[in-house]
Amino acid sequence: VAKDLVPRLPQETRLFTMASEETKPKKQRDEECIINGLPGELIERIFLKLPVSTLLRCTGVCEQWHKLIRDPQFVTSHLQDAPQCAVLFFPQESVSGEPHPADAILIDEAWSPSTYAVPVIGPDDFLCGSCNGLLVLYTKSSTLKVANFATGECLHLEKPVKNLRGDHFLFYNFGFHPLSKEYKITHFLGDPVVGSTRSHNNSRFSVIQVYTLGGEKWRDIKTPEALSLNCVKNSGAVNIDGTMCWLIEDMVANWQHAVMTFDLSGESFARIQLPATVHEDCAGGGPRRYWIREIDRKICIATAQACPSLPRRLVGMLQIWELENKTEQRWSLKYNIQYSPDYIPGPNLVHRNKIILQRRDGNLYSYELLGENFNTKLCKMANLLDFFPHKPDNMQSYICVKSLVRLDVYKKTAIARRPKQREGWELKKWEAWEHQLSDYEKLWTRLHEEEHEGIALAEHSSISFNGLLPRILDDAIRQDIGMKINKICPSLPDQQPRPLRRLNCVAQKQDRENLSARLENYSSIMKASREASKSIMSMILSAVENQRGA
Repeated sequence: VAKDLVPRLPQETRLFTMASEETKPKKQRDEECIINGLPGELIERIFLKLPVSTLLRCTGVCEQWHKLIRDPQFVTSHLQDAPQCAVLFFPQESVSGEPHPADAILIDEAWSPSTYAVPVIGPDDFLCGSCNGLLVLYTKSSTLKVANFATGECLHLEKPVKNLRGDHFLFYNFGFHPLSKEYKITHFLGDPVVGSTRSHNNSRFSVIQVYTLGGEKWRDIKTPEALSLNCVKNSGAVNIDGTMCWLIEDMVANWQHAVMTFDLSGESFARIQLPATVHEDCAGGGPRRYWIREIDRKICIATAQACPSLPRRLVGMLQIWELENKTEQRWSLKYNIQYSPDYIPGPNLVHRNKIILQRRDGNLYSYELLGENFNTKLCKMANLLDFFPHKPDNMQSYICVKSLVRLDVYKKTAIARRPKQREGWELKKWEAWEHQLSDYEKLWTRLHEEEHEGIALAEHSSISFNGLLPRILDDAIRQDIGMKINKICPSLPDQQPRPLRRLNCVAQKQDRENLSARLENYSSIMKASREASKSIMSMILSAVENQRGA
């Protein structure tokens, strides 16, 4: 209130008020804060509606706010109402010999893609899982990275096996059990190769390694039988309400697959049979493909038939089945979609009755899923983003939220480590990439300087020409020249401040296109301004010469 009143007071009173506010003890100023006079329950209800970015700033206002926002119960309550977003992750890859770093795009509730890079994702990281706003990232060093992408907090954990040949980021998973309140990382460990201590079989596994966040070590848990790692690689794995699910081979069943579940709390296994329905495959079609996905907090199986000559393409219908009742193992057909061969097999993500599909042209689209009796039509197409040069079939997708979940409570655990190797943008191979970004920033700076100088020069010319106008006696000519002088000053875009944060790959591409367009626009505007100045000077000289002759 004092701050609001200060501008209305006389200068002497204003100086006294500001001085007296500064001399008050911090505790007294906190107590006088109006919002702190409200009931604590009401303050908490207000804070529960605020986004994480705002709450992080609020923690520095006063001790009372800091204590409330950091309270574990508040963190849990805020997490329950946090809006969901889609995370689209593109791993590091080389295109035409040029390395492109890993990157992630967030799609918010309004289906708008983010523009800033996720700071906790390094250029060589691979995303293994997402849960309650925490990401698990597979690094090429000896550690796994657990990070809160909203707060920027990171924790490095020692991998379960050192120097393991054939290890893959898809063999790691991450989940949270709502009853035990424990976060667990799982790792499918390939069966050891006979006669080798480091090599493991990449086709079968009989052990799941489990680490409880905050624990002292990884633990080995035997599976009921040897299972297929290829199924995990090709079909994926999901964590839903504390249960990890993935597909296994079952040659006796109609679909030749079943769902294996692993309860993160009891660490027990169970098998769920797939629907008894027999698929009506297209004549001449290739083998059928399967994926396991999470849709609306339910286990879902997507299946479609592959083209025999081009296994990366699908033919016929894309069916998505939902597990209605886990105990009774009852399934229902949720979507039956006519799938175009122009799209990359997936499906990549279904969220809020929309499906995200990748086309081979390098664009990502969203479609509304509408229809009756499970026959679903793709409606209202929207182009979300252009992900070139990243390869379309490498994209991963997750549902994520921004949360206040803290990692500092786990930093003193036995397997928390600092990476022994240099990582991220410190690596030499990314120097050229960083240099290129720096060059673009210099170009933007130089363009803004040129625009400022161009406007100043045009204004100076306009003043000079206006000073010559009184020498022209002919009213019609003087009026015509005056109108042309008013058009000399260029109309250039506002010089918006450059963002301090790194842009993601999609925004970087748009930024380069904006820079190119703005350079071209500036060049054409200044050319027109120079030609206009030359024309005005010629008209003035001609008018003066005619007057002298007269």
